[in-house]
Amino acid sequence: MASSTFQTPYADKQTSTLVASKTSSVPWYIWWGALAVTSASIGGAWDVSWHRSIGRDTFWTAAHMAIYACGVLAAIICGYLMLVNTFGRSSSSLRAASVTVLGFRAPLGAFIAAWGGIAMITSAPFDNWWHAAYGLDVKIVSPPHTLLILGIRGVGVGVLFLILAAMNRCAVEGSQPNEQTFKTLQRLLLYIGGLFVTGQMFFLIEYTWDVQLHSASAYIAMAIGLPVAFAMLSQASRYKWAATSAAMVYMFFAIAEILILPLFPAQPKLGPVFYPVTHMVPAKFPILIFAPALALDLLWQRTRGWKPWMVALASGFLFIAVLFIVEWPFASFLLSKASENRFFGTIYFDYNSRPNGYDRLRLFFNPDHGSVLFSGLLRAAIYGSIGTWIGLSFGRWMRSVQR
Repeated sequence: MASSTFQTPYADKQTSTLVASKTSSVPWYIWWGALAVTSASIGGAWDVSWHRSIGRDTFWTAAHMAIYACGVLAAIICGYLMLVNTFGRSSSSLRAASVTVLGFRAPLGAFIAAWGGIAMITSAPFDNWWHAAYGLDVKIVSPPHTLLILGIRGVGVGVLFLILAAMNRCAVEGSQPNEQTFKTLQRLLLYIGGLFVTGQMFFLIEYTWDVQLHSASAYIAMAIGLPVAFAMLSQASRYKWAATSAAMVYMFFAIAEILILPLFPAQPKLGPVFYPVTHMVPAKFPILIFAPALALDLLWQRTRGWKPWMVALASGFLFIAVLFIVEWPFASFLLSKASENRFFGTIYFDYNSRPNGYDRLRLFFNPDHGSVLFSGLLRAAIYGSIGTWIGLSFGRWMRSVQR
């Protein structure tokens, strides 16, 4: 897993010839793709804070512009790659690293990201019309928001595959890769993977709110969403601390949000207002997923000779055991007076947080105990094992992607 070389049995003769050449630098479109995904991640967190602090505002907010900049950048990058490989005079190496879809040639990741960018741009007028016709969203996942989220995911996966293909072309056995280029691509892969994990946690926010962290449903949700991503990144990146690195990107991103957003003033524009918000409200303190991620990395380094199903089974139970051990008492700390400071961020509440709400009263919502909790954690461990097996299998396949 930590090795920097491997054999790709699925690469064809043409691609094998391509990868035997030395790669000198990271392509410009990969840097711009990483910027696009970063813009969407920042814009998404900013937009959630905007709604919690100000409420529904005009479509032309700075947060929305940061989100949709991702779609615009993806469309430009992927459009260029398709045009230059289909009609232009692209380099032989870039053309050889392309696939054909509907008569157009480009790297596989470009087609995935292009679909995501188009979906994002399409969702913008759809969302504006939706609010004009039906008013405010009752839930985050409305039809236009669903299209937007799928588009952001599409861009992220596309950029991930662009990085992956370039990295795999550097690492084919028998080639002479540029070591610095390989390491740069590897870091970019782990960074985008960390933003992917951040997106996973965003989807789980309704289950992992601080007042719900003494419920089995929170651990079940994280067992479904996280081990699969950690295992996939570990295999695809060939880095022994891949899961830990991705988890730390999420942690730093969330903590930075807590420290930075409250520096900017904000006032609610919608009623009723139950809490006097005067500054941007940040996200809750991040879940301590770096602990189970570290445990998984250590396990995978010591079980390389195990059968995949054995690794997956041990991983699911280890993930839940470590997550429960660290997060259960930490959740109690977050609801205590000791956490009321700028770092942990438990002093911030939405403008519509009612005085008798669980968050304002610092009480857990429907906590689980005894057999209910145990059976829930057991289910979570099983889901985590299944997710790990899927992630390991898909991650091994990702090592063969060179186009």
